Amino acid sequence: MDVILQAVRAAGKAAVLPRFRTLGADQISQKTDFADLVTVADTEAEALIGAILAETWPEARVLGEEAVAADPSLRAAMAGAGWQVIVDPVDGTWNFAKGISTFGMIAVAVQDGVAQYGLLYDPLLDDWVEVRAGGPARFVQADGRAQVLAVSGVSDPAQMCGFIPVGLFAADRKRAAVLAGLSYGRVTSLRCSCHEYRLMAQGHVEFVISGPQPHPWDHAAGVLAVQAAGGVARFLDGAAYDLARRAGVLLVANSEATWSRVATDYAALAG
Repeated sequence: MDVILQAVRAAGKAAVLPRFRTLGADQISQKTDFADLVTVADTEAEALIGAILAETWPEARVLGEEAVAADPSLRAAMAGAGWQVIVDPVDGTWNFAKGISTFGMIAVAVQDGVAQYGLLYDPLLDDWVEVRAGGPARFVQADGRAQVLAVSGVSDPAQMCGFIPVGLFAADRKRAAVLAGLSYGRVTSLRCSCHEYRLMAQGHVEFVISGPQPHPWDHAAGVLAVQAAGGVARFLDGAAYDLARRAGVLLVANSEATWSRVATDYAALAG
C-alpha cells in the first residue's frame, strides 16, 4: 500500500503544511457548528490525494470526509464492493485552524467493507503509524526506521489514561461522561483521532471512546492499528467494530479487562 503513503505524504507537503498558521479567515468555514470546521487545506489535500491515487491505483475509489460532507450518499459507498480508500485529509481541523500542532492525516484501504491497511500520518514530523491486516502495527520515522508497536499493559484504573470527546455528546450525557472519567488517572481529549490512536497503539493510553457517530475516516485505521498492537475494539453494546455502522459509541481498549471495566463505567452513553 505504498501508493497510499506516497499520496498522503505528497498532499501533506503540498497542501497541508503550507497552510498551517497561514490561514486567512476566508479560508476557514463551519460545517455543522462552531467546532466543526473545514479549511482550504482539507479540501485541497483530499483532492490531491484523489488525483494521485487515480493515476497510481485507478482500481480504488477515493472517498474523503469532505466529499461526504458535500454528498452524504457517499457514506454508504465506503463499505461497498471492491477497493475504497477512505481519507481524512486533515484530522483535527479545529486544532489546525487554531494553529495547534496536534493534527494529522488518516487513510484506510477497504476491500469489500473490511479494512486492509491503515495509515495515521503526522505531516509536521513526517512520521506515521501503519498497519496491514494480519500484520503488526509499526511506527515509522521519516528515515525509514521502524518499530513494532504494542498496547499498554497498565491495569490499575488510577494509572489509566483515556480519551473521550465529551463535547460531541448530548447535554444529558456530558455530565455522565465527565463523572465516569473520575474513576481513572486522566481522561481528556486531543480533538484529533489520528494522534489519539497513535498514542494508544504506542502504549501511552489505555482506552479511546468515540462520539455517537463513529465515522470511518476517524476510526477505521486507528482500530486496525490498535487491534494489531494487541488491543480490542467493540461498541458499548458489545457489537464488533464495523465501519459501515453509523451510530453507536465505540470503545477501544488495551485489554478485555479494561474494555469491560470502562464499558461498565460509561454504560450511560450507550442508551
